[in-house]
Amino acid sequence: MKIRAIRATPINLVLEAPYVWVFGELPGFSTTIVEVETEDGLVGYGEAPTPQAATVIRDQLAPTLIGRDAFDIAGAEYACLPFWRGVQSINDPLRITSFGAIETALWDLRGKAWNMPLYQVLGGAVRKDIPFTDYFSLRSQGPLLPDGRRLRGERTPEEILDYCIYLHETFGTTYFEGKFSTTDTRISLRMLELIRKHFGEDVMLRIDSNHAYSLSTARRLVRPLEELGVRNWEDPVATIEEMVELRRHCSIPFSTHNIDIARAIALKVPDAICGNPTVVGGIGRLTRFVGACEHAGIDFWCYSGDSGVGSAVYLHLCAALGWIREPNQSLFRMQTADVIEEGPFVPRNNVVRVPEGPGLGVTLSEERLEWCHRHFLEHGPMNKYHDPEQPGTFRRLPLN
Repeated sequence: MKIRAIRATPINLVLEAPYVWVFGELPGFSTTIVEVETEDGLVGYGEAPTPQAATVIRDQLAPTLIGRDAFDIAGAEYACLPFWRGVQSINDPLRITSFGAIETALWDLRGKAWNMPLYQVLGGAVRKDIPFTDYFSLRSQGPLLPDGRRLRGERTPEEILDYCIYLHETFGTTYFEGKFSTTDTRISLRMLELIRKHFGEDVMLRIDSNHAYSLSTARRLVRPLEELGVRNWEDPVATIEEMVELRRHCSIPFSTHNIDIARAIALKVPDAICGNPTVVGGIGRLTRFVGACEHAGIDFWCYSGDSGVGSAVYLHLCAALGWIREPNQSLFRMQTADVIEEGPFVPRNNVVRVPEGPGLGVTLSEERLEWCHRHFLEHGPMNKYHDPEQPGTFRRLPLN
């Protein structure tokens, strides 16, 4: 079964309302949907977490892979990423994520050709109900409800509590994760205090600071956060070295998006790595990466911000890999658009059921894909934030 064509389409995934984080207000995400078509007419899907992947795939990777056996995933990897450390040394994560999207599409093809779900191709399922947290953050406007009413934006800690109550009463949410990155830390602390007071010890609280705080500020936050029973604190400070120092004062587990597992093993932090299959080069590399995490006693879970294609990959991997024990991150409920007929996925009682169809088990909607692509062409990539002083406008985010 030969590869006949590879298509890469950059898209925008718009959130129902821009949420506040350390860089401003984020209105959505830009990714690349990948379609790998075989001479037999089968099409496999993948997704890269950046729109720049479309150019790399079109100009560099597709010419290398067209005409190759679609089942020869290891051969495709060697053709595109022959020496992992070499790719890392030239600082080319874009090539890694671009290939990772193609590689997931090849796994999707294998499942479709064998008429079995991806988790079955990977060896079977240890679970089929995949746990996720529900995200909360300050927002300038609230979500649109099915009856046409729009909830007021969560501009205060009290309104954050109202939103969490809505999630709990409507969807059974008890796993909460929130942006904890306000300049005035009393605001973020107040959010957690209200949630804990209302729900008691029956809910999970995780927080994500996106490197917002200096080491001295993070130290001051440790005691109140410990008293609030925070389950995990993601990227509380700017560097792993600062995280090492913070560990001396803090018993809360840390997580990070930094996938340097060798440093994590050597420095004894973080306690968990929050990642994406394409960031490490695809499904094959992620299974090996998670195995290394298990050997080292480091947890792993997936982050959010992808369409239903990338999210389906998470679901199947979490079904097949027993070590992914903690809830994954979820922005599903904040997404207004998706490129699959079945999406966006909606967690209920903290879980999403893994799809049971062949391969990823999702159906790409040409109409939805076209809409998301057109939004990208008309508005540009969503590395921007909403300017509340000028409704309908966006200002670019400062990029690292």
